[in-house]
Amino acid sequence: VQLQASGGGWVRPGGSLRLSCAASGFTVEDQAIGWFRQAPGKSREAIACVKGRDTYYEESVKGRFTISRDNTKNTVILEMNELKAEDTAIYYCATDRSSLVRPRICLFTEDASWGQGTLVTVSS
Repeated sequence: VQLQASGGGWVRPGGSLRLSCAASGFTVEDQAIGWFRQAPGKSREAIACVKGRDTYYEESVKGRFTISRDNTKNTVILEMNELKAEDTAIYYCATDRSSLVRPRICLFTEDASWGQGTLVTVSS
């Protein structure tokens, strides 16, 4: 199982970025995929997860971020719009067969596999 995150960069507040998580060794349609982020001095948090037909969004990103799967490319996309300075963080994607994903919760276990992270900086 391997995950390759990409698409991070610098953007001004109000701008948009598109993160990609390319998967190998498994099919994204069959397993939970989550996007997490870790800001300086803060714990890593789940911000968007998808498993089957269930999706989860952390409250602060609802209405601004969208997670989707591109099954033809075995990739999970995170579209981020209306970016704010507080969205600045390293973003990671992960997969976990034992995860719990519902509209109000995303829990990944210690068995999760993680990508390498991509830095998103939102500043003027």
